[in-house]
Amino acid sequence: MNAIKVNAKCFDYIWGGNKLRKYGFKSDASNIAEAWIFSYNEKGPSFDNEGRNLSDVLTKEDLGENYFKFPFFPFLIKFINSNDNLSIQVHPSDEYALKNENSFGKTEMWYILEAEKGAFLYLGLNDNYTPEQVKEAIANNTICDYLNKVPVKKGDCYFVESGTIHAIGKGITLIEIQQNSTLTYRLYDFDRVDKNGNKRELHVEKGLKVINFNKFEPKNIVSNPLGDCEYFTVNKVKNESELTSPLESAMVISFVKGEGKIGKYKFVKGNTFILKTNSKIKVTGSFEAITTYIK
Repeated sequence: MNAIKVNAKCFDYIWGGNKLRKYGFKSDASNIAEAWIFSYNEKGPSFDNEGRNLSDVLTKEDLGENYFKFPFFPFLIKFINSNDNLSIQVHPSDEYALKNENSFGKTEMWYILEAEKGAFLYLGLNDNYTPEQVKEAIANNTICDYLNKVPVKKGDCYFVESGTIHAIGKGITLIEIQQNSTLTYRLYDFDRVDKNGNKRELHVEKGLKVINFNKFEPKNIVSNPLGDCEYFTVNKVKNESELTSPLESAMVISFVKGEGKIGKYKFVKGNTFILKTNSKIKVTGSFEAITTYIK
């Protein structure tokens, strides 16, 4: 089989909603904040239709040489739904994280699937600030005033490099393609408490060491590639009759709209497949999909 259907690991978080259920994701929890639809991460690995971890199923030949340029699987793909603002946070670069955390850093991108009226992202500083100014703003709960507040609608796309302060706002459903890392420095959490009455841990001092303090100009990416870096290349495809994976890289296909058939499988929105390296597969139906691979 050239294609393998991938099944997700779901997570509930304090800010999560339930719109991911209509994408076919299931959970006994009160919400589905995230569905990790393609993951080699030990926190939530994805699995095939027989319940096997993908890392136990896919061979080096299946994935292709480009994936093995890295000492770890390079990317992780999620569906996310926010019923509240996520925390204001920042991710470190590889250079900093490897030196200080024995981990890789995190760069990511967001493709908006749904956005309620008035929905927005917090994305980067809205002017040049000093570390002292940002630290004071975090301390007195005014950090949001220092950030770009970016209105979003369905189809918008933003690339978020490490070092950029950011947060997904309330009322957004999106697909996130990120570097395979869970390293996050939480700077501000709106003074929320969890179901046990506890506030979540903040990492302000660490965050101040990795923030890009220069003014950030958010850019809505409207054409392919939607995201392009050493860890992933992302494109949107629509109603293609055939999908082809690169010669040296398997390709992950995440359907975000429509229904049809890919090879022997029926698909609906929310379904994800991996197409083995140097493969072609017939696709029928009306759809939009996000493809991810390694250059």
